[in-house]
Amino acid sequence: MAVLIASDLAKDMAGEPLLRGVSFKLERRERLTIAGRNGAGKTTLLRMLSGETSVDGGELVFSKGVRVALHDQRPPRERDVSLRDYVLSGCREPLELEEELGRLETAMASGDEAALNRYADVYARFEAAGGYGWRERARSVVHGLGFVDADLDRPLRTFSGGQLTRASLARALAAQPDLLLLDEPTNHLDIESLEWLEETLLALDAAVVLVAHDRWFLETVGTAVLELEAGRARFFNGTWHQWRREQAAREMALGKAIDKQQAEIARMERFIERFRYKASKARAAQSRVKKLDKMERITRDPKDGRGLEFSFKPPERSGRVIFELEDGRLEVPGRVLLDDAEIWLERGEHVSLVGPNGTGKTTLIEALVGHRPLDGGKLRSGHNVKLGYLSQHTEELGKGGARTVLEACQKQTGLPPNQARALLGRFLFSGEEAEKPLDGLSGGERRRLSLAILVSSGANVLILDEPTNHLDLESREALEDALRSFQGSLLLVTHDRALLDAVGTRTVAIEDQRLNTYLGGWPEYARLREERKARGESPTSAAPRATVTAAASAPAAAKPKANGTKKPATAARGNGNGNGGGARPAKPAGPSKNRQREQAKLERAVEEAEAALAALEDELADPKAWATKYESGKSQARHTAAKRAVEDAYAQLEAFEASAPA
Repeated sequence: MAVLIASDLAKDMAGEPLLRGVSFKLERRERLTIAGRNGAGKTTLLRMLSGETSVDGGELVFSKGVRVALHDQRPPRERDVSLRDYVLSGCREPLELEEELGRLETAMASGDEAALNRYADVYARFEAAGGYGWRERARSVVHGLGFVDADLDRPLRTFSGGQLTRASLARALAAQPDLLLLDEPTNHLDIESLEWLEETLLALDAAVVLVAHDRWFLETVGTAVLELEAGRARFFNGTWHQWRREQAAREMALGKAIDKQQAEIARMERFIERFRYKASKARAAQSRVKKLDKMERITRDPKDGRGLEFSFKPPERSGRVIFELEDGRLEVPGRVLLDDAEIWLERGEHVSLVGPNGTGKTTLIEALVGHRPLDGGKLRSGHNVKLGYLSQHTEELGKGGARTVLEACQKQTGLPPNQARALLGRFLFSGEEAEKPLDGLSGGERRRLSLAILVSSGANVLILDEPTNHLDLESREALEDALRSFQGSLLLVTHDRALLDAVGTRTVAIEDQRLNTYLGGWPEYARLREERKARGESPTSAAPRATVTAAASAPAAAKPKANGTKKPATAARGNGNGNGGGARPAKPAGPSKNRQREQAKLERAVEEAEAALAALEDELADPKAWATKYESGKSQARHTAAKRAVEDAYAQLEAFEASAPA
């Protein structure tokens, strides 16, 4: 039997229709993702399903005795209870049954036979609800979401807003409901906790309805999509990626239908204009006028035209080195975050900084941009560096006493009012929205305003701390496109794995209070984490430093020689007749001039890559290139990149030769 059946649900807000025709059915182990723009009614629908908000039309049918748990974006109201008591309070059924068993045991001890008969029934229900292991299971949920045992007895008022959100999620998961409702469950989770949550939801014997903006998470856990658009609902049975493809096909078909109808309308209007006053054609013209009046026009919803699209201007050229940190140390009261830390950024690099929550990513970024001092080490900045910084909580918006969106934009960009309004319009602040007070903005609006200011800054170096926070899917994809085409340098902190995958070309991981550099972007680092898991290690434990950044740190070791590298095979080929000898066959037609030119170009690329590798190896023969762990790491990174360039050049040449016609 289905856990939940929704039939033609409707909801009004402030007298206006918000939702109409919402229908779907959910079985156990099905996970429905709700898609729609901000304000489409996603959170409202979750609260309707939980019973917190009334249903204005349609019908909701639940299976008998279904247990429902809701996690939403509101923090817990009770702040004086401990984390342990708050999480366990969500497990109402096992808690009540355990208390009843205690009362029955007391009654049985005094000889109450009725209590003995009742005990077996209550104990069977208690076992079905998880038995005496329910507390341990609840504790494992708390650990999976990044809390430690020392947090369990802390009162909720001592936790940050992000930690309270995770506590709410832990409470909903620990309840072991039949229907789990999740509103933005990925907020404030680091990547390790995200992966734990994915595995937990995939194994959960319950129906799940969720709203999220993390694309990898949605693709991993979702089995169906409920699309909310312009007040209407459309159910799609399939994964998130499949729905996106179907949505794109629908959008294309809608565009073609609109174009076709507009062409037909234009043709009819031309006929009417030409013949409406001609006696012999007046009746036909009048017929077309009536047909036009009755025609149902195909249009897009006005909200669908409002999408975030932007790009960064080509930046000024900076020096080769943007910054270098050596022997860095960062501390917070009672704890060392980083020790002997080394990180560098070069012109044009897009580097991802990753690590679990609480390891010091934001603290490091604040030190790099000069918002807090280092507790040790040396930080050097390069030539002509123009920095653009986006903080995690957009604290910079209130600088200079700005009170409204327009004032904040003008004070931080120096633009006159008309140009500031034009900029804000590109970031979906049109007309009166530019006059909104800053303290009344949502998280997504604050993030869009920060991005508008950042784009106008002309920075050639971007340092971004969780830039996708509070952004909807369309805005995340617009940011991804803009960063991917940004020609300057980028240091990025984010838990959005899709953004890491698209943008990063080198990864710096905080592991065991050190900064370890890994060549390649997120996919390469993710593979390394999986290998660690397979060996029974923590995915965020550091490998021995020599194996991470200095695998070739000994200058006296034998170096690979450029002239020992495989040379392109350009002349030796079989004679093509299959016998390898005998009478010389007729000379076959040679390759076209275009193919010859392309092959010569690819061969030159191989030679240039080999020459660059040889020159670099000569440079790295100097012991100064390996004098410190920092220099060793940088030298190894450059050497590996040069070798990869040679391999890529050969791969392109070999692929071209393999494509030659027989």
